[in-house]
Amino acid sequence: MSPQPQAAVGAPLSRVDGRLKVTGKALYAAEHDVDGVVYAVIVDSGIARGRITSIDTRAALAHPGVLRVISHRDAPKLPYRDNAGSNNPPGRRLRVFQDDRVLFHGQPVAVVVATTLQAAQHGASLVEVGYDAERPSTDLREAEADEPTRYARGDAEAGLRSAAVRMDLTYRTARNHHNPMEPHATIARWSGPRLTVWDKTQWVVGTQNELAAVFGIPAQAVRVISPFVGGAFGSGLRCWPHVVVAALAARVMARPVKVVLSRRQMYFGTGFRPSYEYRLRLGSDRRGRLTAMAHEMDAETSSYEKFTETIMPAGQMLYSMPNVSQAYRTVPLDVNTPLWMRGPGFATASFVIESAMDELAHQLGLDPIELRRRNEPAEDESNGLPFSTRRLRECYTVGAREFGWDRRRPEPRSRREGDWLIGMGMAAGLYETQRNTAQARARLNADGTATVEAAASDMGPGTYTSQTQVAADALGLTMGAVTFRLGDSLFPPTPPHGGSMTMASVGSAVLDGCDQVRQQAIKLAVEDRRSPLYGAAAQDVVVRDGRMHVKDDPARGETYRQLLARNNRTHLEALGAFSRPSGAERHSFYAYNATFAEVAVDATLGLVRVRRMLGVYDAGRIISPKLAHSQAIGGIVGGIGTALLEHTVTDHRDGRIVNANLADYLVPVNADVPDIKTIYLDGEDREADPLGVKGLGELVHIGVAPAIANAVFNATGRRIRELPISAEALL
Repeated sequence: MSPQPQAAVGAPLSRVDGRLKVTGKALYAAEHDVDGVVYAVIVDSGIARGRITSIDTRAALAHPGVLRVISHRDAPKLPYRDNAGSNNPPGRRLRVFQDDRVLFHGQPVAVVVATTLQAAQHGASLVEVGYDAERPSTDLREAEADEPTRYARGDAEAGLRSAAVRMDLTYRTARNHHNPMEPHATIARWSGPRLTVWDKTQWVVGTQNELAAVFGIPAQAVRVISPFVGGAFGSGLRCWPHVVVAALAARVMARPVKVVLSRRQMYFGTGFRPSYEYRLRLGSDRRGRLTAMAHEMDAETSSYEKFTETIMPAGQMLYSMPNVSQAYRTVPLDVNTPLWMRGPGFATASFVIESAMDELAHQLGLDPIELRRRNEPAEDESNGLPFSTRRLRECYTVGAREFGWDRRRPEPRSRREGDWLIGMGMAAGLYETQRNTAQARARLNADGTATVEAAASDMGPGTYTSQTQVAADALGLTMGAVTFRLGDSLFPPTPPHGGSMTMASVGSAVLDGCDQVRQQAIKLAVEDRRSPLYGAAAQDVVVRDGRMHVKDDPARGETYRQLLARNNRTHLEALGAFSRPSGAERHSFYAYNATFAEVAVDATLGLVRVRRMLGVYDAGRIISPKLAHSQAIGGIVGGIGTALLEHTVTDHRDGRIVNANLADYLVPVNADVPDIKTIYLDGEDREADPLGVKGLGELVHIGVAPAIANAVFNATGRRIRELPISAEALL
C-alpha cells in the first residue's frame, strides 16, 4: 500500500478534550450523576498495628442523615479470589472489613453511609474505635529485610579491590506521594448480580478483574467507567481498598454509594514512592573507565504485600563495565503498600548512579560528560543484545551546546552573583520501552466520520488527542471527523495507562484497526464497477480528507461517504490489535535523555533556586510535539519536587503520617518552576512498535533530581546524598 499522508501526526495540535476540561464539562469520578446515590466516609485506623477490640456506633447512628455504619462486625464475607488479570498482587491483599486485624495507620476499619456528604463526615467523626495496639515497625533503617533479589556478572569484589580509584557511597531517598489534583473517588452501583463503578483509575480492565475476584463474580458482570482522570502519576494503577469499600457498601445498602477520599486519606490510601537506602561502591581506572559497581538497595514495602519496582536495570547496562553485583531487598513495614510513581525505580537508581558518576568525575578532574562518554557501551551488557536505538552521545552533544555547558566552571564555588552561588550540573537517564497487548475498535460511519474505541485512560498526557491523530492519518480524515473514546471496560482491552506504554501499545492497535478499515474501503471501491476507482490497484490508492484517490491521479477518486451510500453500507468496522513479538527479544529497548540544570544557592541561608533546565530526549517518533513538551514540563517540575521539596514524614511511634496535607508536604508551585526547554531528537524506533515510538511520561522525570544535586555541588562544594536536599544540609 502507498504510505498514507501524515497531516495530524507530528503536528503541534491542541488537546481535543481541552474545551471540555476548561468549561467543566469533563466528568471526573466523583462528578457522575447517578440516581439515588448516598455518601460514604471511611473511618481510618488510629493505630498502625494491633487489633480492633470495640466499635461504638451509637452516636454516629443517632446523627440525622446517617443510614448505616459497616465494619468487620457486620460486613458480608467476600471470597477474595486470586485473579491473574487483576491489577493487585495475588494472595495477601488487604481484606477490607473481613477481620479485626490492623496492619497500618489509616487502614479502613469502618464506613459511615448517609444521605449527605456532611452527615457522613460528621458521622464518621462520631464512631469510637477501641484497639489492642502493638508497637509498629515503620522505620526502614531498623526493620529486617527480605531475602534479596540478586544480579551479578564478572567479579565485582575483585574488580573493586583492583581499581585505581574506589568510592563507597550511601544515598537515602525520601518517601514521595503522588498528590494528583483530583482526589481518588468511586461511585458503585449494583443491578442484581452486575456491578458498575465510576472510578478514578489508570486501568479499567485491571480494576474490573480485581472487583470480580474480590466479589467472586465473572469479570463480564463488572463494568468500570473512567473517561477522565485528573492526574495520577501512578496512583491509579491498582484497585485500592476504598473501591472495594464503595462496592461493598453499595451491596449492603442496595443503592448506589459514593466514596471520595480526603487529601489526608490519600497519604495512606493510595500508595507512594518507597523510600530507599542505597549503598553504591564503584571502581575505575585513572582515566575514568569503570571497572566495577556493587549496588545494595533496601526499599520499604508493606507487611501484607511485597511491592517491587524496576530499580536494577540501570545499574546493569547504562554504562559499560565488566563487573557488576546487585542486591535488592524489600523491607516489610507496618505501612500501606507502596506503588509505582513517575519514573518508578529508574528515577531512584538515576539519582544514585548519576550523583556517583559526577562525584567520580570531580575526583578524577574530568568533565562529567566526558566521563560518561568514556563508559558508553556498544551493546546492552546485561544480556548481550544490540540497542534498538541509543543516542545518548547525541543527547550529550546537543544538550551541552544548547545549555551553554562550556560556560560551566568545574571548580565548585567559583561562580557567584551577590549572595548567590551559581552551579551547573547534568545527568543521564533512561527508561525501558514497554509495550503490551492492546486492542482498539475502529468504525467508519456512513456520514464519513469515524469512531475509535479502546479501554485506555487519559490521566493528563493527552491520550484522546494523540490517538485521534494516529486514527485521523490512518483513515485519511481530518481530526474533527474522528472521535476517540476511552475509559470504559466495555471497550476493547488495553494494558495499564502507565509505564509509558500507552502510545506504543494502544496507538499501534489504533493504527492497525484504522488501517484495516481504510483498506476495506479501498477494496470495496476498486471492486465496485460504479466507482471511479474501479480497477485501480489497491496499493496505489491513498486517502485525504475522507476522499480516496489514485496517488498519481488525484482527479480519479471518491469520498468515503459516496462509496458507503452507493453500497448501502451503514459502516465499515475492524478490531485492531497489537502484541509484542513472541519469543525472546532481539534488541534492548530503552529511551534515553540528558538533563541539564543551573541552580543558585544562597550562601548564607542554604536556599536552592533552580534557574533553568534543559532536557534532550532520544524517545523515538514524537506523535504530538505540543503534548510532548507538556509532558516534559510536568516531569521536570516533578523532579524539582523530588530533589528539593517532597518528603513524607512518619511518626514512628504510631505510624501516623505527620504532613498528610499540601500545607506541610511541599510540591513545586509556579514560583519554583524555572525556564524549561526540551529537545526531542528526530527519529523513530520501528523495532519497538509499528508507530516507532518509545514513550515519554516516565523518561522526562528521570535524571532531573541528580542533575539538580550535581548543580548544587558545583555551586557549593557540598555533596548531598539524601533527598530532598534541605537548606540545613547546605549550611
